[in-house]
Amino acid sequence: MNRVVHPIEEESYRRMRARLDTSHFPPLTRAVVERVVHSAADLDYAADLVLDEADLEKAHAALHAGAPVVVDVEMVGAGITRRETVCRLKDAEPGPGLTRSAHAVRLAHEQVGPGALWVIGNAPTALEELLTLDARPALVIGLPVGFVGAVESKAALRGSGLPAVSNVSEKGGSAVAAAALNALLYHPTSAEEKL
Repeated sequence: MNRVVHPIEEESYRRMRARLDTSHFPPLTRAVVERVVHSAADLDYAADLVLDEADLEKAHAALHAGAPVVVDVEMVGAGITRRETVCRLKDAEPGPGLTRSAHAVRLAHEQVGPGALWVIGNAPTALEELLTLDARPALVIGLPVGFVGAVESKAALRGSGLPAVSNVSEKGGSAVAAAALNALLYHPTSAEEKL
């Protein structure tokens, strides 16, 4: 499914590439780095992101084979184009030692089971909760933002051994998390490349 790229986006990428050399990255890593940098107009993400091409290849295949996409908040889902997402935040309730975002992750896990792509751009507690579950994800895009818990939850994600996209700093957010998933959605499959 070919996407029509607006001339403004083309020019934006041209200007970004004039300031940031991404040619050394493998294809999917480059796609994710460029889309995240583009979404935030923040060149520092190129050095801040932590990702693995082999993980991205498997996630790309799972995504294009129809794996569910779970988001922590509606804002992340709104930023993901061309794909329905699961967000259970409206159904979630906080409890003792459990944030509403963490409960939403539990509800979503019950709904989708293993093999989903999880996109967390807002709540560190959502990412922390996901790490306690036997989610067996295709990929976790863990880019929550903030000064409380964000760095720690992303470090825990990297330490978990799960296939992941994360970053080292406090930066993140709904737009960059959605951008990382969109990069995989927009990147052609091998069948599309042959057309």
